[in-house]
Amino acid sequence: MPTADPADAAALVLEWRELLARHAATACALDRELGERFELGMSEFEVLERLAQSAAEQADAFPGKLRVQELAETVHLSQSALSRLIGRLEKAGLVERAMCAEDRRGIYVTLTGPGHERYRAARPVHREVLARMLTGPRDTCD
Repeated sequence: MPTADPADAAALVLEWRELLARHAATACALDRELGERFELGMSEFEVLERLAQSAAEQADAFPGKLRVQELAETVHLSQSALSRLIGRLEKAGLVERAMCAEDRRGIYVTLTGPGHERYRAARPVHREVLARMLTGPRDTCD
């Protein structure tokens, strides 16, 4: 239900714009620092993290595997953008793709040993950037 008060509407728009600015600055800082130190973008790190979390949460015979569709839902990328990103990670040896035995149309993505190592090395930097950008004074991307 839209607000009838123009002052309330203006406050909502201002809050929205501040949220967008903080997101953009945080994404830029993550891309810069993860890229310089670990050759990872923000979205690439997010995929590695989702796979690492999946490995920690799954106790079955196939830990750390996620279907591409599951990843797309959690990392907020289109299937085509995610497919290109997975291709880059696969080329770098950080993930592997495999066909789903139950559904030949499905594809699993698995974190490799080197992918796990890169994730573990990058995680503290990721958390430091988040702490600096989201809890500290507002910053912009240089």
